[in-house]
Amino acid sequence: MLTEEKVYALLKDLKDPFLHKTLEETGALKEVTVKQEKGHVSVKIALAKTGTSEQLKFQELVVNTLKAAGAITVGLRFVELSGDELKQFKAQIPSTAPNHLLANSDSTHFLAIASGKGGVGKSTVSVNLAIALARLGKKVGLIDADIYGFSVPDMMGVAQRPVVRGDKIIPVERFGVKVISMGFFVEDNSPVIWRGPMLGKMLTSFFTEVEWGELDYLLLDLPPGTGDVALDVHSMLPACKEVIVTTPHPTAAFVAARAGAMAIKTNHEVIGIVENMAYFKSKITGEKEYVFGKGGGAKLAEELQTTVLGQLPLQQPDWNDEDFAPSVYGEDHPLGKIYLDIAQRVMSKCEEALHN
Repeated sequence: MLTEEKVYALLKDLKDPFLHKTLEETGALKEVTVKQEKGHVSVKIALAKTGTSEQLKFQELVVNTLKAAGAITVGLRFVELSGDELKQFKAQIPSTAPNHLLANSDSTHFLAIASGKGGVGKSTVSVNLAIALARLGKKVGLIDADIYGFSVPDMMGVAQRPVVRGDKIIPVERFGVKVISMGFFVEDNSPVIWRGPMLGKMLTSFFTEVEWGELDYLLLDLPPGTGDVALDVHSMLPACKEVIVTTPHPTAAFVAARAGAMAIKTNHEVIGIVENMAYFKSKITGEKEYVFGKGGGAKLAEELQTTVLGQLPLQQPDWNDEDFAPSVYGEDHPLGKIYLDIAQRVMSKCEEALHN
């Protein structure tokens, strides 16, 4: 039976991948909790650098070590050693140079999907827009930048994790879209409890530590609102374009206007509005019911001086138990066809801007 003392003994001699000193030497094991009745082990570990391919390898080592010793589930939380702690070891942490994607970003369209509030279907739009662009023959990547509320892997039915090749993380590919998410860096759906600066470092790692290859479009599913991650994206990607997601409800559109206003203030072009949950269409009568009101998307587009890219009705995807992806609409599904139309409009606007 695992105890906190046994967990400490199992992990204390593992080495920080950058400092090459044991976790005992660096004082890295910050918290260890064991729930014996459930076989769950939770560990908080401080490393010299987080959000890297080295962390991903180290994470697998920790999980495998604990599960081999009898743990049923493992929850990990990584933090970075403080500057004072690093000074003790005279550590020279290698800086990360921009990878091909950011260094030669002229060939890639960066597209952020934003919303003013949660619950409007922003991540669903991000996933299906990315897949629609791939269906139209584009090379597409998707960053789940909603670091506190990551959901993209689950929505797309991604079961595997990225692999590490050399010093790069290889993103998982599904439906022709390359995906990276905070969800790949935690175990057993553990909560992420980070301060603002740590979020920025993780986002930087998604750009610089991931081997994206050549991409036509890189989509970012932003957290709702106008917080730290959205600000980091605006500073990192000056040429990023944005799509704002809202529902038809006037309050949702009012709140979404803040996200749009921030994009405009930081010189990001809002290329359009997607109105989600626009109406419910009865299969029996064909009648449309405007469950969440009417006109919010058009009003928001007028306020932000842009256009409505599409209106999505309330309708769930057709689920396939053998190839489960709970939020992905098939190409022949009515909403799948709307997403293709939206993707074509997005392509037109991005390519039109490129030639101007």
